Amino acid sequence: KLVANWVVHELFGQLNRAGQELTDCLVQPAQLGALVDLIKAGTISGRIAKDVFQEMFATGAEPAAIIAAKGLQQISDSSEIERIVAELIAANPAQVEKAKANPKLVGWFVGQVMKATGGQANPQVVNEVLSKIIDIKN
Repeated sequence: KLVANWVVHELFGQLNRAGQELTDCLVQPAQLGALVDLIKAGTISGRIAKDVFQEMFATGAEPAAIIAAKGLQQISDSSEIERIVAELIAANPAQVEKAKANPKLVGWFVGQVMKATGGQANPQVVNEVLSKIIDIKN
């Protein structure tokens, strides 16, 4: 299903925007498959994958090479994310209290972590760390 979505929405959408035919496309099927594999493995997020795909479409480069060259690997190291969350909590105690009272406000912290990491933090790990540290009761 993920591959189908990438073919229909991203590949065909980009071809349409560029006014190109599939036969003119620099992205090879194996490259698109490799990109999807990187998403599934948690190496990159879906948002980062879209940026990588744009580069692939323009250059025909391999997704792993683009990710390595641009340092786009997703941050899944919980200790690194915990450090960032701890800094945010220390700087925003009022926001912590609001989040404890209304768990939906944890999204603000998620956004701040994503901002601090340039969108490279694994959102699932960020949510797990925040729930543990802020002690959110759902």
